[in-house]
Amino acid sequence: MAEILVLVDHLDGTVRKPTLELLTLARRLGEPSAVLVGPGTEPATETLGRYGAHKVYVVEAPEAENLLVTPAVDALAQIAADTSPAAILLPSSPDGKETAARVALRLGSGLITDAVDITAGGDGGPVTEQSVFAATHQVTAHVTRGVPVITVKPNATAPEPAPVTPEVEKRDIAFGPAATSARIVSRTPRERGDRPELTEADIVVSGGRGVNGAENFVVIERVADTLGAAVGASRAAVDAGWYPHSHQVGQTGTQVSPQLYLAAGISGAIQHRAGMQTSRTIVAVNKDKDAPIFELADYGVVGDLFQVLPQLVEEIERRRS
Repeated sequence: MAEILVLVDHLDGTVRKPTLELLTLARRLGEPSAVLVGPGTEPATETLGRYGAHKVYVVEAPEAENLLVTPAVDALAQIAADTSPAAILLPSSPDGKETAARVALRLGSGLITDAVDITAGGDGGPVTEQSVFAATHQVTAHVTRGVPVITVKPNATAPEPAPVTPEVEKRDIAFGPAATSARIVSRTPRERGDRPELTEADIVVSGGRGVNGAENFVVIERVADTLGAAVGASRAAVDAGWYPHSHQVGQTGTQVSPQLYLAAGISGAIQHRAGMQTSRTIVAVNKDKDAPIFELADYGVVGDLFQVLPQLVEEIERRRS
């Protein structure tokens, strides 16, 4: 079978969910091989094998911890040159997209970013689906030159285990001058609670202008905590200072694609829709029956969010008890 390279997104050897999704998608195209760059990667090997990685290329590079994306670029480019894979898959994070662009340039290959689905395309190579023009159109595409380099949005598919015992191959990579030209000099851990990451969450509960104040976002947070969800906010809510900018969902904020997206008090302007339109199921709560969000929603409730959401929490808790 054709070899598919997957760049592993990990933190100190703990594999992040988008990589497991990439391995699941890679199995549609061929035989997945994981590329693991950085120190302390040993714990990741078992996880990668559990999700179908037949081979794990380990690049034990301590210096990569304090450098930017270029060590991963060097590793992917050199391994791809040696193995001639049928495709290279990366997560659609800021680092993933920068790495993908640099790898594609080095290999002289075509690049597709922000795919929401991938299928095998026969002799033409993998076929991707993307949401474009502020999520107003869905397009299919495939790379016509070189090794397809593709970044995939989180939650494009559900991770599915396919246990194998991976072959581990350690690689020594010759890092070029660009890899060491910029160095991380300090880190400040971001404060975070127990809620899942916005981009990786299966469920997102977002509040907008209808929340009418920072103090009222507790209603949104309570629903999110009941569902084990991440909290999002519209641009209007963020610009008003009601919730941190890091939680903004939209074209100029974070783009999400969860299994369930609950929009409360959000009108559904095109800017917001561009950031959540690829969600699998969309539920809207809004007092305005003519709000544009209802054109997009799978399920809609015309009502006051301060009456609807507490009832939702009560019903969820009742069914769980």
